[in-house]
Amino acid sequence: MAVDYTLSLFFFLALRGTADTVNPGFVVRITQKGLDYGRQEGISVLQQKLSKIQLPDFSGTYDVGILGDVKYKIENMVITDFQLPDSQVTLLPNVGLKLSISGAFIKIHGGWSVHYLFVSDGGSFDLNVLGISISTGLSLGSDGSGRPTISASDCSAHISDMQVHFSGGFDWLINLFDDNIASSLRNTMQNEICPQVIDAVKNQLEPVFQSLPVTAKIDNVAAIDYSLLVPPTVTAESLDVQLKGEFFELSHRSPPPFSPQPLSLPADYNLMVYFGVSDYLFNTAGFVYQSAGMLIYNVTDDMIPKEVPTRLNTSSFGILIPQISKMFPNMLMKLKISSPSAPFLTIEAGNMTLSPLVDIQAYAILPNSSLAPLFLLNLTTDVMAKVAVTSGVIVGNLELSRIKIDLKHSDVGPFSVGIIDYAVNYYISHILLPKVNEILKKGYPLPLPDHMQLSNVVLKLYEHYFLLGADVQYEEILGN
Repeated sequence: MAVDYTLSLFFFLALRGTADTVNPGFVVRITQKGLDYGRQEGISVLQQKLSKIQLPDFSGTYDVGILGDVKYKIENMVITDFQLPDSQVTLLPNVGLKLSISGAFIKIHGGWSVHYLFVSDGGSFDLNVLGISISTGLSLGSDGSGRPTISASDCSAHISDMQVHFSGGFDWLINLFDDNIASSLRNTMQNEICPQVIDAVKNQLEPVFQSLPVTAKIDNVAAIDYSLLVPPTVTAESLDVQLKGEFFELSHRSPPPFSPQPLSLPADYNLMVYFGVSDYLFNTAGFVYQSAGMLIYNVTDDMIPKEVPTRLNTSSFGILIPQISKMFPNMLMKLKISSPSAPFLTIEAGNMTLSPLVDIQAYAILPNSSLAPLFLLNLTTDVMAKVAVTSGVIVGNLELSRIKIDLKHSDVGPFSVGIIDYAVNYYISHILLPKVNEILKKGYPLPLPDHMQLSNVVLKLYEHYFLLGADVQYEEILGN
């Protein structure tokens, strides 16, 4: 059911887990405003469930004193209307959540029959069950593998008033048993409500929670671990939930050589949900892709726009470095751009910077297609990083601010790197960086249920993490 996914967003992360590390790479805060939205959407699940209660037929006798016993039977009861107008989800600090419903009412239509002495009679009745109150606690937990669980820990139901209107039969006979039947109906209804509430949580919400993935696959190389890390911190204002928030290599998982910094969200509760995203998440991505050998890019002449005067061949580079054209005349060249170490993102108040080390190995492509090494450059770069959120995905963009070039090794003799500064800057800025940004546009998915959209998004940078705040809205799908 579609609304199940909306409610599950606000409970999915408020769950217990097995601690693997001290600090999280990802923190989610669900505010009271967020819980209220989940309640508004999710209460319809419960309303639909309770409106389908199958009320059993029942019969009995009623002692009317010296007049004897009246035998009665109530059957074919159908709920014609069920409304849950007032509901509330309450945060219980250090305990959990409580769902309270008040002012609910049910309308029921059914049939009745009685037998008294030598008189038998029957007809129909309409019952208004008024002032229904329901209270249930929600226990949030984990199945041990980081997957969420939810269960109703306790439940109580009370009916304050019932109004019965009988049709057909003799008035004097009805008056003998209407109070007794109303009392029996009240007991029946009160006994049926809580089992239905518990069943709705178990059979409708719990399967949704179990279907929510705790990993998000990015590509054929890596995925993100969003498993639950420690029990949630429940306060009067919010649920703060810690997740692992770590990239890992699909083919071979190994721990990164660094740990996340402490991540504590500021006191901000104006939006429905907040995501604290540690630089640890992004730095584990760099570690994984570098370890997997994925941070290697090859640049050839056919990748350079025709209008660029400095071609990637020995003739063009020979103008700048004569030894190249003398040793390898009229040959195409190839640049192998790689990172000798994983790039490291630094998040500070107000800015995000990346300072990757880059090696550029230049080759001449020989007539037999083999490669002859020419020179090896080492680049120290400063890159400004920007992030945004699009359709529930964190996307990035890099802007190059500085390149420092050093000659690490030369197979064509010594030369000044200043003479190829323009060409190297152009290749990095116009060839490599757009390729990287194209990958970053695909983004990192936030741990959201399907069809959940963010709105009123705000983003702030803090020491070692950025804070993403948003309201949420469930998008209905045609056919659901």
